[in-house]
Amino acid sequence: MADQVSDARLILHSATPPDWLDRILASFDEFLKDHASCEKKASGMALSIASHYPDRPALLNAMAELAVEELSHYREVIRLLTRRGMQPGPDLRDDYVKGLNRLIRQEPFYLLDRLLIAAIIERRGHERFGMIATALDPGPEQRFYASITLSEGRHFELFLNLAIDAHPQVDVQARLEALCASEAELLAAQPLAPKLH
Repeated sequence: MADQVSDARLILHSATPPDWLDRILASFDEFLKDHASCEKKASGMALSIASHYPDRPALLNAMAELAVEELSHYREVIRLLTRRGMQPGPDLRDDYVKGLNRLIRQEPFYLLDRLLIAAIIERRGHERFGMIATALDPGPEQRFYASITLSEGRHFELFLNLAIDAHPQVDVQARLEALCASEAELLAAQPLAPKLH
């Protein structure tokens, strides 16, 4: 089931450049605003999947749990912002996520692609939050980003396993490789900014 490690492997086709981390650390307040927005959207995405597939109990329960966890991350980022005397900004367009979502095929592969795209986004978050956690000085922010790195690792495995469970007759690894290649191209086209994506 979805809590087991799958046979498929999600290996990103590109590494985040060090310049991205430099940009984040130089504008950490702006990054926190974007991070808050990303967590809120992630919770909404999980609820959206749950609402579209009430006939799939494993998927429904996993997405309900994930929505709550992502919302708790949103709460923690809000706390970091308010401790710094800031408030969240408006949700901004995320060309990276929009570009990935354009790769989602219609039925019968819609759910497969949606879950694999979510896995890739979480895997990229795992990489990038880990970079931040390693770079920050000890303190509440460093502890939070170390913790959220572990969460993102669980999340990408969850989505990958849910995709495999939902489509046992499909070569999930082949589709995942194609999507990871497209993700690397999309990421390379993104301008460096104090944003998660």
